[in-house]
Amino acid sequence: MVEKVAADVVESVAEKFTLELLDKAVAGMGGQSRSGQHEMARQVTRAIESGEHLLVQAGTGTGKSLAYLIPLIAHSMDSDKPTLVSTATLALQTQIVGRDLPRLLETISPALERPVNVALVKGRANYVCLQKLEGGFPSEEPSEGQLFSLGEDTSVPHFAAAVGGPSSQLGKEVVRLREWAEKTATGDRDELMPGVTDRAWRQVSVTSMECLGAQKCPLAEECFSEQARARAAEADVVVTNHAMLAVSAFEGLAVLPEYDVVVVDEAHELQDRVTGAVTGQLSVAMVHAAASSARKHTAITVDALNAAADRLDMAIAGVPNGLLPNGLNDEQLDCLDQLRDATRAALSDSKSDSSNAVDGGRQLARSRLMLILELCERMLAAKENREVVWFSRNSTFDPQQGYSHPDETAPALINIAPLSVAGRLREGLFAGHTVVLTSATLAIGSAFEPAAGGLGLIGDGAPSWTGLDVGSPFDYPKQGVLYVAKHLPKPGRGTSPEALDELEDLIRASGGGALCLFSSRRAAEEAADAMRPRLDVDILCQGESTMAALVKQFADEPDTCLFGTMSLWQGVDVPGGSCRLVVIDRIPFPRPDDPLMTARSRAVAQSGGNGFMAVSATHAAIRLAQGAGRLIRSTGDKGVVAVLDSRLSTERYGGFLRAALPPFWATTDRNVVRGVLERLGAKRT
Repeated sequence: MVEKVAADVVESVAEKFTLELLDKAVAGMGGQSRSGQHEMARQVTRAIESGEHLLVQAGTGTGKSLAYLIPLIAHSMDSDKPTLVSTATLALQTQIVGRDLPRLLETISPALERPVNVALVKGRANYVCLQKLEGGFPSEEPSEGQLFSLGEDTSVPHFAAAVGGPSSQLGKEVVRLREWAEKTATGDRDELMPGVTDRAWRQVSVTSMECLGAQKCPLAEECFSEQARARAAEADVVVTNHAMLAVSAFEGLAVLPEYDVVVVDEAHELQDRVTGAVTGQLSVAMVHAAASSARKHTAITVDALNAAADRLDMAIAGVPNGLLPNGLNDEQLDCLDQLRDATRAALSDSKSDSSNAVDGGRQLARSRLMLILELCERMLAAKENREVVWFSRNSTFDPQQGYSHPDETAPALINIAPLSVAGRLREGLFAGHTVVLTSATLAIGSAFEPAAGGLGLIGDGAPSWTGLDVGSPFDYPKQGVLYVAKHLPKPGRGTSPEALDELEDLIRASGGGALCLFSSRRAAEEAADAMRPRLDVDILCQGESTMAALVKQFADEPDTCLFGTMSLWQGVDVPGGSCRLVVIDRIPFPRPDDPLMTARSRAVAQSGGNGFMAVSATHAAIRLAQGAGRLIRSTGDKGVVAVLDSRLSTERYGGFLRAALPPFWATTDRNVVRGVLERLGAKRT
């Protein structure tokens, strides 16, 4: 439900204090007060006071960070529990901790009764492990297919070196890591500049399952991860990420301090990030590696474990990639049952005693066995727990083509994920906490129900919530044009010659300054290769340098174009004339062979709903809005969003998708849009 708040509602003491702080902060930081920002701050305060959940769509330029941080800070003054902020991306997490909160607190601190304590919490694997540095764990390189991690912050990727890189480079990185570990106050990987490869970082870090634990580790008092958690327990405001929120909600692990209020920023990403954090993957290579580790570090007999792995290997040999609508077959389930029993026996045989309580090798081996046991139990109970199972294979990177493709000769991997995360989020997140979810793209038209349903806020037993759209300070009909190339053929495999001609025409008219967003890395690279000989403007392409360097060059050079994929759809903030044209190659529907999306669509259809609209179209609408949102980033921006997918105008679902977009002035007339772009190009500075 969407609440329309009456203007004459009496403000509470907390609201008045919050709005006074907001005005002080905006004035002190040289900004301009906005009605949408005030309304959001007021409603966040009311949600905290009432305990009712709140969904807020706050358009670009609203100043939503201040609008939720100030109510959280005001609440923390009287609360005996920390308040939480969860983000989807490293960029926003870093922005909040490194920029927004310090600037805000510097401005409003004189009006607060005491200083505000802020803490950052990440997964354990993001911190250097002092016990591993001291030789408390064996140095082992995971085999291909080994995915020994659980509940770590995998939502924030780091650049990794290619497998098989020179050992001398690895050695240099590890030496630098050891030197840094002696100086760092936090042990946080993201504070290491320049960064290191994943392979090097594994030499100095452990996952949550591999950790010896505070009771056994002799260096627990000095542990960077434990210190970060201790600071969080004493903090007023804790900043974390959606993956950690998922582990707390799904696993019941004490990875976060007890909290009473949480603001979920970038909330349009929550469902996917939570799903990713609790998706499991099992391979035969993983079992053999665990058996080898157990034999080496615990001296147990692992014949039964290897035999179970070999039997599973035969049962899944040659299976095609894709969803298993009816789950694993009887033979595969029998193999998993045998593997579960063998793993349980190995865990029993490898129990530690007081003489080896701090044996890191034993802990590593047992953590691998525990993960395999958990995965076997999940897969055996997949049907009753409404979990989806599918087969996949690792991709192979083709250096000549510059992209990865599935390796059909690779061993099969068994994947498992929840069909829906709604029920678990309802129990683990929304029960017992006040939750505020916010994003620039949270509603489709005026409807919050699609987002709310995927998060557990719709249906029998769902908690009450309020939806609020505070709008945007931008005048979208005057600042932006939405152009749909209705005359182009329906997109097929690859980019059509007609679409490439249209792209050339648009960029030529604007004189460059184009951010071109593609549905795949291959499409972006092929389009860049096609455009470079046709146009006399510089064209940058994702993958040719770091993302930060590419975006900076794009912002600094008004005529340069930037081509890329999904990370650019959501991660670029370039106000001004350098981004006067945003081109979207096709509607960002999920891949038709995506197993989880397919399963969710079928489940909706079996319940009498429209699976395509509820899953694929909703997914596409939110991402389309994110891509279009790259255009207008300030009140002075003007430009064109051009969609080269005619289905946005010709198909019945086009209206549903357009309802999620900012209210640009719309046209399908290529001559009109060419004239607009030529005028914008002539005014560039």
